[in-house]
Amino acid sequence: MNRQCKRIPSTHRLGFPMSVVALLCVTAIIACSPQSKQMAGEGAASGAVAGAVGGMVSALVFGGDLADGAARGAAWGASTGAVAGAMAGAGVDERQQAQRDAKLERLKAEIGEDSFKGLEALADCKHDVALGYGRTAAQSDNKDHALAALWLEILTYADRREENRARALFPTLIRKDSKIRSDAHAEESMREALQTLMDIRAEYGMPRTCG
Repeated sequence: MNRQCKRIPSTHRLGFPMSVVALLCVTAIIACSPQSKQMAGEGAASGAVAGAVGGMVSALVFGGDLADGAARGAAWGASTGAVAGAMAGAGVDERQQAQRDAKLERLKAEIGEDSFKGLEALADCKHDVALGYGRTAAQSDNKDHALAALWLEILTYADRREENRARALFPTLIRKDSKIRSDAHAEESMREALQTLMDIRAEYGMPRTCG
């Protein structure tokens, strides 16, 4: 039996090498069975997607480059997902893993657990689920969580080609987000985020757009 988990070669379209993610999420698991290898890979991929979309929206809320935010979130999510997916702790540097877990949890805390779950559903084209989480999160007293929820709703409508409904939320977005100065700026930000979302999907073998 091959006692070493294989690395996953790829290159990330968002501007960072997937080898970084692969190193985090696969080489941490050693002496693993074929079943645990498969579970690790699936966990890493799903964790990376969730982390990437969460990181992207964190950049929308707090400012910063969307691709960089997605890259950081993907690395944290992939690492955590790989370990959880394989259900194996052997060979994992517990301190480093704890640091990555803490960063992912901090990301969730920044945008809110409901928005994070909604973005995960959005990446998987579960638009109704995403909107449900968005409406719940929008009721938060935390202004950052509410803003993340607003972006979740805008992106969900845009992703399912209901752009008029997305644009109807622009006045609220401009009122709540001092970084967004006009409808044109909101449109540009929405387009960039939608493109980043599609790039994330494509990187992890998912359809770029929902059927």
